[in-house]
Amino acid sequence: MEMKKRISLELRNRNPAEVAELVVDNCRSSDGEVEGLTDEYTGLEILSMVNVGLSSLSKLPSLPKLRTLEVSDNSISGLDALAEKCPSLTYLNLSGNKIKELSSIEALQNLKNLKSLDLYSCDITSLGDYREGVFELLPQLTYLDGYDQEDNEDNDVPDSDNDEDDEAGPPGDDDDDDDDDDEEDEGSEGDEDEVGLSYLMKEGIQDEEDDGDYVEEEEDDEEDGDVGGAAVKGEKRKRDAEDEDDDDE
Repeated sequence: MEMKKRISLELRNRNPAEVAELVVDNCRSSDGEVEGLTDEYTGLEILSMVNVGLSSLSKLPSLPKLRTLEVSDNSISGLDALAEKCPSLTYLNLSGNKIKELSSIEALQNLKNLKSLDLYSCDITSLGDYREGVFELLPQLTYLDGYDQEDNEDNDVPDSDNDEDDEAGPPGDDDDDDDDDDEEDEGSEGDEDEVGLSYLMKEGIQDEEDDGDYVEEEEDDEEDGDVGGAAVKGEKRKRDAEDEDDDDE
């Protein structure tokens, strides 16, 4: 899609002066120049034109409030008049462009508010004194390619991990839950022990009752045996007496 048409679509029936952020990445400039962007965008603060085939910024309109300009992965080699058109610029991303010498960025000296510059993947980064030379040429810079002169990283981006940790709640809550779970487990184990003990006691009582019945049956059997034995002995004595009478006769 052509850049001019893309910018028109991104406008979405708004007044150009009301647009604060405009992103037209990966569209196409027909002649390597900025197209469709006019001086009417007086309130524009963020502009991104990544990989659109730009070779120059000479037709960039005056954008007095622009703070962030993303023009990486183009073929830009000169930055003349950029400071005049975007005096409030604080962040400039030129990575992946045709910036070869320190002289190519001399025009940025007039951007007094420029704090961060990105030249990653530009030929200028292959110079032996690249970082020292850029910081010396642009003393207003704080970060070059995301790092300051002491190699400290730019940490302006908010860290979302801390927010997630805060939402997770106080660290002591989990411990309390674990203690409750342990107490419940202990209670369950105690109930199981009581049930098992009651069962064993009941079994023991039943066994004793069964043994008592067995003993009683044996005693009954013994008593029946005694009675039978006495009857047999009585009959024997009677027969013996009769035999003796026969002998006397």
